[in-house]
Amino acid sequence: MLKRIIIISIAVVLAITGTWLYRNRDLLLGEAIKVGILHSLTGTMAISEKSVVDSTLMAIEEINQQGGVLGRKIEPVVVDGRSDESAFAEEAERLIVEEGVSVVFGCWTSASRKAVKPVFEKYDNLLFYPVQYEGLEESANIIYTGASPNQQIIPAVKWCFDNFGSRFFLVGSDYIFPRIANEIIKDVLTIIGGDIAGEEYIPVGSDDVSGMIKKIIETKPAVILNTINGDSNIHFFRELRDAGISSDKIPTMSLSIAEDELRIIGAEQIMGDYVSWNYFQCLETDENKQFVKRFKERYGSHRVVDDPMEAGYFGVYLWAQAVKEAGTDEVNKVRRLIGDQSYNAPGGMVCVNPENNHVWKTVRIGKVRRDGQFNIVWSSEKPIRPAAYPPYRSKSQWDKLIQDLYDGWGGKWSKSGQ
Repeated sequence: MLKRIIIISIAVVLAITGTWLYRNRDLLLGEAIKVGILHSLTGTMAISEKSVVDSTLMAIEEINQQGGVLGRKIEPVVVDGRSDESAFAEEAERLIVEEGVSVVFGCWTSASRKAVKPVFEKYDNLLFYPVQYEGLEESANIIYTGASPNQQIIPAVKWCFDNFGSRFFLVGSDYIFPRIANEIIKDVLTIIGGDIAGEEYIPVGSDDVSGMIKKIIETKPAVILNTINGDSNIHFFRELRDAGISSDKIPTMSLSIAEDELRIIGAEQIMGDYVSWNYFQCLETDENKQFVKRFKERYGSHRVVDDPMEAGYFGVYLWAQAVKEAGTDEVNKVRRLIGDQSYNAPGGMVCVNPENNHVWKTVRIGKVRRDGQFNIVWSSEKPIRPAAYPPYRSKSQWDKLIQDLYDGWGGKWSKSGQ
């Protein structure tokens, strides 16, 4: 009888040990942790997204140089979203199903994020999204490391109202972010006593800006609020200047132009205008100086860093910290610990808000300099709690607005389908 008990006990121990060894085979074998990087490497959005790939890869390289995560190297799988929301959805599914990635770092436009959201929720995977956006969204499968509306859009509107006047002209690319951002802007202006001189949109990637330039000339607003994305900004600012509209005559506040776009567009075209972000390369902190130094050493002294690049960079570190604490890269276990993470990023301390998976961030407004950098003219001084839903309408009203736009665009997140 005793012999039988011993044999059964040994069998149970072996079974438990075998199960543990199987579940932890990657850790024991030291196999790499695959992660996806999903951005536009071609098309109209490549002007912005290629550089986020660079900063994301730099973070991965730094972590690997320090021994990786849980003794395992991180293996990036970089794919091209092709500036097309359908391509983003297809590539997200391929990364999860075929490549077996543990997490994806990616997307720029809200159209691409909206397109991949159901994919990540279907397969219960995790996306780190590094760009400011219109809000009105929360997902257990997305970590929003860019700004929510109260960390960019709303402070920018109030600052412009206080410094330039009450008449705003709104220009944007015709997809979900500019449309919703401008609804938020109009709500804010209604409350503070501002008004809309005009509101014009162009298809994503379009170079036909003549109509909106003509209306700006006709209406003579106090300030232009710009939510145009991608290389369309090259044409917008060129024609704005050709029409005699300089920054000292009618200033422009842009919500999607940063240092890297200035490098490509040419700072002389936008000098004297304004942008609203959470991070600027010119920040004089030790962490930022080292971040900029490492980036230039890796990619060249001519390169610059900007807000989405910084958010893409620190997103990798937030994920790696959660993996270390979880002792595994298994999504559900990592996700439970993401809300506990904070990181001393180049732009200052960032903390994940566990209530909505958004990040506490400091708000800053910069004025474009001739050298393509910024003078910071205003700062919130401390991190602001993220609020995905602005308080001006109910959640159901915001959700209906989003659904109406989606339906009106034929089941797409942009009018052009991009």
